[in-house]
Amino acid sequence: MRIAIGSDHRGYELKKIILGILSELGHEFEDVGTHSTAATDYPVYAEAVGKALREGRAERGILICGSGVGASVAANKIPGVRAAICHDTYSAHQGVEHDDMNVLVMGSRIVGDALARELVVAYLGAEFSGESRHKKRLDQVLDLETRYAAETAAKRSSQK
Repeated sequence: MRIAIGSDHRGYELKKIILGILSELGHEFEDVGTHSTAATDYPVYAEAVGKALREGRAERGILICGSGVGASVAANKIPGVRAAICHDTYSAHQGVEHDDMNVLVMGSRIVGDALARELVVAYLGAEFSGESRHKKRLDQVLDLETRYAAETAAKRSSQK
């Protein structure tokens, strides 16, 4: 599987560990940054991961910031991205199986190296079940995304 992975400066050290895990597991990856511990902003890397998914350069994404909250909020602004903070393995696989989650978000101040490995393995090993109840709910989520995007576009047009 091809993975887009990004982090801000707070997630950089954990990202380096996860890159090793991805290599060990035989996954291809695109590291969209950051590439140091110099202060930077998580929305930049959330967008880069989301863009890689939207452009088909990656099948799934991984994002890391200090808490996971900011990166998750930013990533979910990108149409087609379904990002969730996971700090337990159940959420990491269930998010994919039931909600077709395509971006795993972790907080480097919360998740240690061993748990990060477990989360990545659970996330990448899971597949969307395709069960009708889950498809129905996912369709409702996609409808929300479409309706509110259209509403926002209409407001912007009327303001010009």
